[in-house]
Amino acid sequence: MTIQIGGVIKFDFLICVVGPTAVGKTVHSIKLARSIETEIISADSRQFYKELEIGTAKPNSQELAAVKHHLINSLSIYDHYDVRKFENDALRILAHIFSEMKVAIMVGGSGLFVDAVCYGLDDLPPVSSELRDQLTQELATKGLDSLVDELMESDPDYCIQADLKNPQRVIRALEVIRSTGKSFSSFRTGKKVARPFHVIMIGLEMAREKLYERIDLRMDQMIENGLFEEAERFYGKRQLNALQTVGYKEIFGYLDGDYDRDEAIRLLKRNSRRYAKRQMTWFKKNDQVKWFESSDHEGVLKYVLSEIESKSLEAEK
Repeated sequence: MTIQIGGVIKFDFLICVVGPTAVGKTVHSIKLARSIETEIISADSRQFYKELEIGTAKPNSQELAAVKHHLINSLSIYDHYDVRKFENDALRILAHIFSEMKVAIMVGGSGLFVDAVCYGLDDLPPVSSELRDQLTQELATKGLDSLVDELMESDPDYCIQADLKNPQRVIRALEVIRSTGKSFSSFRTGKKVARPFHVIMIGLEMAREKLYERIDLRMDQMIENGLFEEAERFYGKRQLNALQTVGYKEIFGYLDGDYDRDEAIRLLKRNSRRYAKRQMTWFKKNDQVKWFESSDHEGVLKYVLSEIESKSLEAEK
């Protein structure tokens, strides 16, 4: 079923499809995009990198051909990329999409990246590339725990709410602290930026047991497709930010000789489940998200069209 979005719409609309890994966001967003004839922007921070294929669960070639996708395979692992650059890139792409159609879709599980586009970012001070490289090197040589200890001592308020298992988040906070001498949390105002489009937030969920089964099955498929071999090809570059992610770090530990292959597989599955839990915690805090069972494609489409119609009618009053 294809539905034309006509000229009666008074706003541009960004539909965000969010939720945990393996819940079915890709399939759902493609069906939605085909129904309303629009394009998709990826907000999955692991799918930007063209060299990383197996461990990032990118849409396959058929899915990419079904609907135009943006910001997939758009970077190299050697590129420095952060949420600020993503915000700018996504807003530029949205401006182009909205010049031709009234609705766009953004899909992904990277909550900070989604929020950056929808609500804006705090105005953080710039930091030098030398400091970033220094912290990345410290991560590789001293480990994440050492950096977390420094952050907890320098900014305990931020540590209460931060994902301290995410190296990028820890490094970003320490960059600001070391370069300014001020706490990272002092720069976080939480003030939302007005956007020239209306946001419709769709969250996908399923029973935890079923989701965890899907995560384990996906990991088994990745391993069968060559995940260990892919990680081994990048072992010498494991200090790069793009590789500081679930699906690669666990295999690097195996290659370092810290544990055997069976333990690496156990950690891959466990950490993927924990990542999904953190994603759900992030998105559940957003009252704007309307939640649906992952299989309820009809319900999502009905809700989206209802929201578009109601907001357009409000504008005519």
